[in-house]
Amino acid sequence: MSHDPLSDVLRSVRLRGAVFYYVSFGGDWVAETPASPELARALMPGADHVLAYHLLVKGRGWAACDGHEPVLLAAGDIVMFPRGDAHAISSAPGLHANEDHSDWRVTTRDDPKPIDVAYHRGVLRPGAPGPAEEASSVVVCGFVACDMKPFNPLIAALPHQLHLRGDDLGPWTVQLLDQAVAESRAHRAGSAAVLERASEFVFVDAARRYLDRLPPDAAGWLAALRDRHVGRAIALMHERPAHDWSVDELGRAVGLSRSALHERFTLRVGLAPMQYLAHWRMQLGAGLLRLGRIKVAAVAQEVGYESEAAFARAFKRLMGQPPAAWRRAQRDVGDDAGP
Repeated sequence: MSHDPLSDVLRSVRLRGAVFYYVSFGGDWVAETPASPELARALMPGADHVLAYHLLVKGRGWAACDGHEPVLLAAGDIVMFPRGDAHAISSAPGLHANEDHSDWRVTTRDDPKPIDVAYHRGVLRPGAPGPAEEASSVVVCGFVACDMKPFNPLIAALPHQLHLRGDDLGPWTVQLLDQAVAESRAHRAGSAAVLERASEFVFVDAARRYLDRLPPDAAGWLAALRDRHVGRAIALMHERPAHDWSVDELGRAVGLSRSALHERFTLRVGLAPMQYLAHWRMQLGAGLLRLGRIKVAAVAQEVGYESEAAFARAFKRLMGQPPAAWRRAQRDVGDDAGP
């Protein structure tokens, strides 16, 4: 097990980037993206959570979700909506698209990527050649799916909207996206996989950059990773999840008393240390169950439970189903899921 909890979580929540749009805008323009549940049904059936990001390739625009101030985007900027909020990108703040009852996201989701779209005041033409030379703005829209259950502490630790200025991005981030889109538009072998990996990379890079600029007094799971004591305690639990940890032992390992670690950990993470460990064990257990290669009793032992019955009780409390039933349901979802 890695000593890097962020990498552990990113691996365990199964990031999948599957759909890309290359969107041309003209005149006064606005495009609205629905919230995660609707996006999942349309683009990635079976996904727990779908987040969107937008790279402004040409021109300028605005982006915002409800309850948050709009941000001005310049060419090279990326805006991301990690919590899966409904949001809009537009040529001016406060614009709203005409109501759209079409199912174009569903009918085009299996088309070769990127999917070209032309927009103007909510009127769109999926499959329109683009980007049109006369377009005032061009945006690459990417979508990333991930698991939320049993335990994904990362999504709640990220803001509702995350603006990454082009000057703050590593030059290879935008270059990677540009190259992935160019390869896909040229229909090169393996280009769909390149686009998917590029989309996942953009999300990982955004999370890392957000972590790097957090203030020292920030709360939340990402901030906790930077806390000298709490971050070390989390790393130890990730390194040895099956160990019979106690708060006393963790406190000694990180240089705090039992009470001080409990208070500091709970304040930073929002869970007590042993609650966090239980949730992390369930996340690891779910991953092993999904693979379907070992029996439930072996999974229980692998993640630190002395008996299959104890693991099954804990799993059912968190997931609402016994482990075996949950594994069967995951197989059914996998059989029915789209891209």
